[in-house]
Parts: sequence; C-alpha cells; structure tokens
Amino acid sequence: MALTVEWAMAELLRNPGVMAKVRTEIDDTLGGKETIGETDAAGLPYLQAVVKEAMRLHPVAPILLPHRAVEEGVEIGGYAVPEGSTVIFNGGAIMRAPAAWERPDEFVPERFLGVADQVVDFRGKAFEFIPFGSGRRLCPGVPMGERVVPFILASLLRAFEWRLPDGVWAEELDVSERFTTANVMAVPLKAVPVVVTE
Repeated sequence: MALTVEWAMAELLRNPGVMAKVRTEIDDTLGGKETIGETDAAGLPYLQAVVKEAMRLHPVAPILLPHRAVEEGVEIGGYAVPEGSTVIFNGGAIMRAPAAWERPDEFVPERFLGVADQVVDFRGKAFEFIPFGSGRRLCPGVPMGERVVPFILASLLRAFEWRLPDGVWAEELDVSERFTTANVMAVPLKAVPVVVTE
C-alpha cells in the first residue's frame, strides 16, 4: 500500500491540476468535517479514479504469479501452450496496452469516471485492469487496498498542501521505475507538506 500511495502522490505532484480537483472534491464532499473516516473515501469518485489510475500506470507487482496450463489446446496471443506449461503474465504491460487504453502511458484518472465499478474493479474481472491479479490467485489484500489507499490519500490531501522541494518542477519529477521484488520509484519521492490553514 505504501508504494501505491507513493506512486499516486508522485503523479499528483506531476499533475497539479489533478491534485487540485481531488482536493476540491474532498473539501466539497466533506465540508467542515475535521477528520476523514474510511467510509468517507468511498464517496469520493475522483479520488477513487486517481487510485485506480496510479495502480494501472504503476502496478506494485507487475509480474503476476505463475499459472499452469491444465489442458491441451490452450492458446494465448496466437501461441499454442502445451499442457503442463508454466505461464507468467506481465500485468504491467497488459495495463499499458494501446489496444485497451487510449494514451496508455499518461496519467488520466478521468478514464475511470463514468465506468461502472463492476466493469473496471479491483477484482480482475476486466483483464485490461489487473493490479491485484485475477482468478484464484487474486491478491488477498484487495479489500484492504481498495479501502486503505484512498483513505490514506484523502487524509494526506485534506491535512496538507503538497509541494516539491525547492528547485524541482513538476515536469522534472523522475517517475522512472526500478523493479526489485516490487515496482518502486528509481528515485524515492521527496514531497514537502504545508499545513492547511482555514
């Protein structure tokens, strides 16, 4: 979850207009409420779209768990897969496929607005969006991730205005990836919180 929050914050800092929209949604929806509850984040559709887009563009685990072809006659991408073969899917490439996504390498949260949650949810039913995998190997952390990441982001954005350190411009923020056992930022994000005063 921490990596997803870091990627989402990096994209928000690179896209100040998107950050402003999220903050406006939070302020308009929560009004004078002092603290954010877990259920409040569920009622923020633009924030939810930002989280989904961060997970699509920067999946924490882009290489999915291995699958085994359990029968003869399986075909994937035009290739015959012999029974018993191990198949590993690159979820990161799937979620950036130009055939599935318009402008796949751009951070565009709006692509998730107006789309029914049943169509593009976290549970791997839409195979072009599989940040938690799919099928029997679906990550057991889905319920926690889909609730806690938006809650953390909403809390951070409600409590602080965020800026990049002096001398760093949004366009210069390095969002290159370094894959270890997870997909991390090659250069860790440094952001400056500024207390929001009413």
